[in-house]
Amino acid sequence: MKAVVITKPGAAEVLEVMERPIPMIGSHDVLIKVVAAGINWPDVIQRKGHYPPPPGAPIDIPGLEVAGVIESVGGNCRRWKNGDKVCALLNGGGYAEYCVAPEGQCLPIPENLSFEEAASLPETYFTVWSNVIDRGRLKPGERFFVHGGGGGIGVAAIQLAKAWGAKVYTTAGSDEKCQFCIALGADLAINYKREVFKDVMHEVTNGNGVDVILDIIGGPYAPDNLDMLSEEGRLVMINHTGGETATIKLSMILRKRLTVTGSTLRNRDVVFKSSIATELESIVWPWLRTGKVKPVVYKVMPFMEAVAAHHLIESSHHTGKIVLKMGSN
Repeated sequence: MKAVVITKPGAAEVLEVMERPIPMIGSHDVLIKVVAAGINWPDVIQRKGHYPPPPGAPIDIPGLEVAGVIESVGGNCRRWKNGDKVCALLNGGGYAEYCVAPEGQCLPIPENLSFEEAASLPETYFTVWSNVIDRGRLKPGERFFVHGGGGGIGVAAIQLAKAWGAKVYTTAGSDEKCQFCIALGADLAINYKREVFKDVMHEVTNGNGVDVILDIIGGPYAPDNLDMLSEEGRLVMINHTGGETATIKLSMILRKRLTVTGSTLRNRDVVFKSSIATELESIVWPWLRTGKVKPVVYKVMPFMEAVAAHHLIESSHHTGKIVLKMGSN
């Protein structure tokens, strides 16, 4: 099979299309003939040599989410059969014509979605649901804030939190991206290049703050995030693109009884990820079928153009997800 391979750590140009053996499946796995693969920021970090895959995952083929058709199933698989159309969360290996996924990390593709749209869902939807609804304990009627509303995580977070019944606030790097976030359902989008998000939110909430923050920036945002939280507020961190160290006032955590938590998804086990898949299929997949939430694909590119696709995601000029087209079915 053809696969996009990380030939060595480095810039996007280290990605090359090469021949690789079709992967073998285990007894609880399925083999997927990939039609489309989503591109995510962790793929970029892995390419640079800073995010090694967990044991058992392909070492040099990136890709954490795909959509395609099941080609074969392991002996102990009970749900899926050959020919089923699925999207799946992977530990790696998605930039290829074939990939292996645990049975429990696959979800049916809603009839109203294309392969390309479905491929844009698993990584961000699993991540947002796990961290905002489960870990962050967001409740309907609460105030939710997410940084980077125009990116893949932001797009998913805005829509899922809004559908969950929360008041939704976000930041973005341009007025155009702010308007994009409003159209998605955000109640307010703040251009962080022109305004101080903490000050805006204090004014908007009459000093009451927000209940849950989902943060991908880390270090420099930590003090303002804590300041912006309401009493009993929860800060959930899923990345630290701005830096992994911060100076904060511990007294603020004590005084407001705050919860500061975080997680990474990739190294969690199959049982944990399968439980998220069950929740998504039960609650979110009906929203996808009715259009209450929707995938947002900025651009679909041939997998031969993976280098250009990585340049695009690193530019931050996109809104929504970038997807590689692997083939046609």
